[in-house]
Amino acid sequence: MNIKIIVKIKYKERVSVILKSIFRTKPISSLIKETQGEKSLNKALGAFELTMLGIGAIVGSGIFVLTGEAAAKFSGPALVLSFVAAGFACAFAALCYAEFAAIVPVAGSAYTYGYAALGEVWAWIIGWDLILEYAVAIGAVAIGWSGYVTSLMNNIGIKLPSALVNSPYDGGIINLPAILIIGVISLLLITGVKESARFNNIIVIIKLGVIFLFIFLAVGHVKPANWHPFMPNGFSGVMQGAAYVFFAYIGFDAVSTAAEEVKNPQKDLPKGIIASLVICTILYIVVSAILTGTVPYMKFAGVSAPVAFALQEIGINWGSALVSVGAIFGLTSVLLVMMFGQTRIFFAMSRDGLLPEVIGGINKKTKTPINSTLIVGVVTALIAGFLPIEIVSELTNIGTLAAFIIVSVGVIVLRKRRPDINRPFKCPLVPITPMISVIACGALIFQLQTATKIRFVVWFVLGLIVYMVYGRYHSTMNQDEDISEIAE
Repeated sequence: MNIKIIVKIKYKERVSVILKSIFRTKPISSLIKETQGEKSLNKALGAFELTMLGIGAIVGSGIFVLTGEAAAKFSGPALVLSFVAAGFACAFAALCYAEFAAIVPVAGSAYTYGYAALGEVWAWIIGWDLILEYAVAIGAVAIGWSGYVTSLMNNIGIKLPSALVNSPYDGGIINLPAILIIGVISLLLITGVKESARFNNIIVIIKLGVIFLFIFLAVGHVKPANWHPFMPNGFSGVMQGAAYVFFAYIGFDAVSTAAEEVKNPQKDLPKGIIASLVICTILYIVVSAILTGTVPYMKFAGVSAPVAFALQEIGINWGSALVSVGAIFGLTSVLLVMMFGQTRIFFAMSRDGLLPEVIGGINKKTKTPINSTLIVGVVTALIAGFLPIEIVSELTNIGTLAAFIIVSVGVIVLRKRRPDINRPFKCPLVPITPMISVIACGALIFQLQTATKIRFVVWFVLGLIVYMVYGRYHSTMNQDEDISEIAE
């Protein structure tokens, strides 16, 4: 046989083997079996704790930090519609997450769902994407936390040196408060999931109390005249505002990262995901309507604490101080849940061999992923200490939207590929619901800045290189070819 033909045949065979390996899916039975071994996590959460985790993650930066800037720059009083649009996209994605969470109650969230439905390379892509999403989200929230603490300290007469509360991009040296709070949360997460959940419950109750206090104090000062013009930048301004405040909804997906630590995941996970999203959407709509009705939207330009600012404007200074304290608690719970989610994704990818095994090390006493917690703490502290909030918040948005798209597609694929699987919770109207999620999330990505999209593409390409060089060769799927389910 001609040598060229032999080489060509071998090349095709090699390409076929590579494609077969990178698109192999991991059986759901194997994923669930892993949750029962030595590398399993402690099952201590119920529906209430999951809902509180969701609220803890969602209600924070969006309501206490981003609302004012979104109204001033993009939406005006139509900020209400921006929250509705962003919530609309999230609602359809949440239904897709709920179906997967009930089928695959395993740590890793969308990464694990991608592994079960689409194949290893897609699992890696979404896992790599989630690493970016959570890391920059934690950084952004820590920066916001630092801003509120600095403002509160100034109000009581303690002025912190600007060099120690601002990043180099903002004229300082290091954002020290942001680094310190990440260190405290890291230590809390290492102590155990039950302790972390209890702490989160207390904080969530406090911040919800503060939000209801704002509503009670400010609703009587609403002036309908402040809502005119309602849509100063037209519908495009509403959609740009939706892409900007989408950061406010990031968190309900973090509930699914706790799947392996839930006592009754098939029932409780869908409840926690959907309930937390519905509660927070209602709160966002009410608060944004009162906020723009109390103070003309133009005044919120450059304001990093809009809720407290609104109470100051109507002369309720004591309420403003209380809101600032509540915001600090609120942002603390967001940090807690986001760091929780990030560590579980690292843990899941490490257990599958796509990242070094040392990352997934478990504390034998507390049954928490101690190594991944320390790594996340160090990396996010560097992000929060040395980068500005504008860069990190938009990177979070695009990473989350990409994850939502892949999970939504995964629901369609798994319905077709494995119709026999028991689905304790079914996403309604498949494939219509997942496709609406894909279109809505894609539309919001389109609204983001070009620089953000370029940074995301660079991260995506870097991730593919890491997978081809390391992940593909160290995958635990290589140890037993029989467990591979190659797409037919």
